[in-house]
Amino acid sequence: MTGPQPRPGIMSIAPYVGGKDTVEGKATVMKLSSNEGALGPSPKAMAAYTKAASELHRYPDGGSEKLRAAIGRHYGLDPARIVCGAGSDELLNLLVRAYCGQGDELLYSAHGFLMYPLNAKGVGATPVAAPETDYRTDVDAMLAKVSDKTKVVCLANPNNPTGSYITKDEVRRLHDGLPRHVLLVIDAAYAEYVSRNDYEAGVELAGKAENVVMCRTFSKIYGLGGLRLGWMYGPAAVVDVINRLRQPFNVNSAAQAAGIAALADVAHADASRTNNDIWLPWLSAELARLGLQPRPSVGNFLLVGFGAQARAEAANAHMMQDGLIPRMVHAYGLGDHLRITIGTEAEVKAVRDSLARFVAAT
Repeated sequence: MTGPQPRPGIMSIAPYVGGKDTVEGKATVMKLSSNEGALGPSPKAMAAYTKAASELHRYPDGGSEKLRAAIGRHYGLDPARIVCGAGSDELLNLLVRAYCGQGDELLYSAHGFLMYPLNAKGVGATPVAAPETDYRTDVDAMLAKVSDKTKVVCLANPNNPTGSYITKDEVRRLHDGLPRHVLLVIDAAYAEYVSRNDYEAGVELAGKAENVVMCRTFSKIYGLGGLRLGWMYGPAAVVDVINRLRQPFNVNSAAQAAGIAALADVAHADASRTNNDIWLPWLSAELARLGLQPRPSVGNFLLVGFGAQARAEAANAHMMQDGLIPRMVHAYGLGDHLRITIGTEAEVKAVRDSLARFVAAT
């Protein structure tokens, strides 16, 4: 080849493929493939988005100052230590770009979010996967994989696609076992759904440690996935680095306005959480009763085992014919599972009924 050549690692990336949202021949579908908020966005967020339409000719606030202030008020954080991004995906990518490079290693848990190894390959670094125990991050296995080449450790907590989590004590033990120059990135995209007493999203560590950041998103409980809005909280030195790397107007005006309004609508977020608190355990129990293997989850989704990849693929095809769209998770090494978002009451019951027919016929 004589044309321009990409950097090493880039051509080894299999492009990320999001959850499907259509089924051929089906005019109406129930999309349960992307862990989107079951109740959609807050009406107040939608109103703020609509109002922003009259100012679309103006550049957005480059520092997302009002949004950062709103996040700070909501979570009790210093806005100066917050960076907003086009989804937490952008921030995860920027962190890897800033602290990883050719010859370095990025460590993650084997069934962790697929973007971690993809981001590592994009900068020429080597992704290293630590084995899990019972579909859960194994701190000892993670620490055993740390080498002198490790520069970034990514921890999804709760984890996607497994739905599992590790306790705040386990997160601290992981952090305590890392060299001080290694950056621990806690990806807490599903934190708002967790109500366990032994869980902590990462605020405490990111607030006091020099090598910990926490990333969050508006795409899940706040229902703003279409606007691409996320944020990170961390030490001033890391915040400074990311502000030097990010694009000057990386968060659009409508997303900023909707994000502020979404945070203010506490009742809507509470209703979304309540919906999940009711229907996640219900669906888990129903699927277990059918002889399937729903894994314990604290997110807004279930990872469901079918015993064999062929059976999971057949179940996926069956659900699609019923107008239901789950998520195949071959890319995570979980080909014998499907991931199913917890939707509304009607959607969750439709999943149960569809899989009941599938089990009866197989």
